[in-house]
Amino acid sequence: MDTFDKLNMTMLCDFYELTMGNGYFRSGMKDRICYFDVFYRSIPDGGGFAIAAGLEQVIEYIKDLHFSDDDIAYLRGRKLFCEEFLEYLRHFRFSGDIYAVPEGTPIFPKEPMLTVRAPAIEAQLIETYVLLILNHQSLIATKANRVVRAADGRRVLEFGSRRAQGAQGAMLGARAAYIGGCDGTACTISDQLYGVPAGGTMAHSWVQMFDTEYEAFKTYCEMYPTNATLLVDTYNSLKSGIPNAIRAFNEVLKPLGITKCGIRLDSGDMTYLTKKARVMLDEAGWTGCEISVSNSLDEYIIRDLLHQGAQIDMFGVGERLITARSEPVFGGVYKLVAVEDENGTVKPKIKISENVGKITNPHFKKLYRFYGNDTGKAIADYLCVYDETVDDSKDLLIFDPEATWKQKIVYDFTAKELQVPIFRNGELVYERPTLKEIRSYCKEQVETLWDEVKRFDNPHGYYVDLSDKLWKIKYDLLKTGSCNEAKD
Repeated sequence: MDTFDKLNMTMLCDFYELTMGNGYFRSGMKDRICYFDVFYRSIPDGGGFAIAAGLEQVIEYIKDLHFSDDDIAYLRGRKLFCEEFLEYLRHFRFSGDIYAVPEGTPIFPKEPMLTVRAPAIEAQLIETYVLLILNHQSLIATKANRVVRAADGRRVLEFGSRRAQGAQGAMLGARAAYIGGCDGTACTISDQLYGVPAGGTMAHSWVQMFDTEYEAFKTYCEMYPTNATLLVDTYNSLKSGIPNAIRAFNEVLKPLGITKCGIRLDSGDMTYLTKKARVMLDEAGWTGCEISVSNSLDEYIIRDLLHQGAQIDMFGVGERLITARSEPVFGGVYKLVAVEDENGTVKPKIKISENVGKITNPHFKKLYRFYGNDTGKAIADYLCVYDETVDDSKDLLIFDPEATWKQKIVYDFTAKELQVPIFRNGELVYERPTLKEIRSYCKEQVETLWDEVKRFDNPHGYYVDLSDKLWKIKYDLLKTGSCNEAKD
């Protein structure tokens, strides 16, 4: 096997998921219904929020869950699994329920972005793939959103394929970056597969291939007159690059009546060069010529460039976006939060740790977001037990679970349940939006956050509170120990 399309992604699991599955099967627990939450513990880059992404690929994975004859033969060869379990795997399909927040939703630590309700073996087996998809794309979408916000309305393109961690990292990273707000990508296959607009101009090698820089620019303008963006820093940006670009624009584009064009800088002092370039282009009459820059950019460099008065219309952001270089791990986890007994009663489960940050929120839960009716802004998120509802016609006292002395009264608000059904009884029930719709939704939802929450440094802490009922269940489990049942 030498290509990804020949691989069965059901086998992309941690081996212990199979040994546990075999154990559940032999222990008579294969049909026991379990509840697992996917959530993350800390926000990348010390930011105020993250962006959920990757649900589309999770859906495709769940729909295709199966074990082939080759897979069964491999597992048999390990001599660890009973034949009855292998026969069970031969007919394996997902039959459970999945709930998730839509892609593009701003999310906060410890709240479930995805919940699985399924028989034990099914729920356990999908852990690794679900996590790797959601962790990767949520990380890149979050980073892209930071970069796009730093650009302050200027276009941002994702340029990172050649520095990505593998083919999937490049393709799905471009998709996630588009959700986060990037306008397009240099990755052609991401356009072909997902509809992320692909574009590009030239490399330095194009300029070097010709006898003169001017000839390279002139030829390119003749071939692509409606898409002429010239890379002007191969030799000397100010002495030759920009003057030769202006000459090519004058001799090729002007007679055609074309005023749309651009130059790109990939090295040097971007603030100084773009200021000089803007003056040179404007004096030559090319006031509509766009200036784009690239070269190891991130949100902080972009913010500084604009603060210094750099004249930039578009940013090409590569390695520091596609790898989330400043913090390359999202840290999402997949934790058991409840099981059903033989009567169908949901019993909460908790993981207790000496590391307080690793203590889980138990039970099958609902996740609400409260929006102020006067501002439309998000006020707080609220976790409650699945059988609770929020009455948003009444004032509500909420606490910051990270600092319980901080409290506020929420009033005049609308409560919206964030998770939506994706699968029911193994059947897809979710009407999947287009990628453009996801991107627009993301932008709309980020705009509901207060600017204080969107700060890059020392953002305001957003409230994510537990209902009184859920807090009591958690407290009882902590007090009595995880092996004992909490009282409802």
